[in-house]
Amino acid sequence: MEEVLRFLSENPIFYVATIDGDKPRVRPFGFFMAYENRLYFGVGSHKKACQQMKANPYVEISTASVNGEWIRINGKAVFDERPETISRVMETMPTLKSIYNETSGLKIAPFYLEEARAEIADFNGNFQEIVLS
Repeated sequence: MEEVLRFLSENPIFYVATIDGDKPRVRPFGFFMAYENRLYFGVGSHKKACQQMKANPYVEISTASVNGEWIRINGKAVFDERPETISRVMETMPTLKSIYNETSGLKIAPFYLEEARAEIADFNGNFQEIVLS
C-alpha cells in the first residue's frame, strides 16, 4: 500500500470512474487516506458519484505523473460513515470542514475499496501489480 500512497501523494488529483446506468462517468477527486489498513476516499453524499457508487459499487481510479507513470486502482466501494471515520477524514484534510459541516448541511461519505488492486506502470513497459485487499 505504501507505493500506492506515495504515488497518490505525488499526484494528488486523480480521476474516479463510476457507472451511471450503462454509461461511464469520470470526475476528479482529491481526497485519500490510509485508515485501518485500508485505502479510503471520500465523496459528498449529495453528489451523483455517490449515488452511482451505491447503485453499482465497482469503480476505477487513475492518475498519471509528469514522468509518464500512471496508476490504476480498482475495487468495490464500501461506504464507512462511522463518526470516527468522518473525524479521521477531517483530520487528514482539514479544508473539507469548510464544505462538509452543519452550516452547509453537506455530508462527506467516506469509502474504502474491497477487492482492491492497483497497477503502476510506465511507457517503458515497467509494471507493478499491488493487491490492496
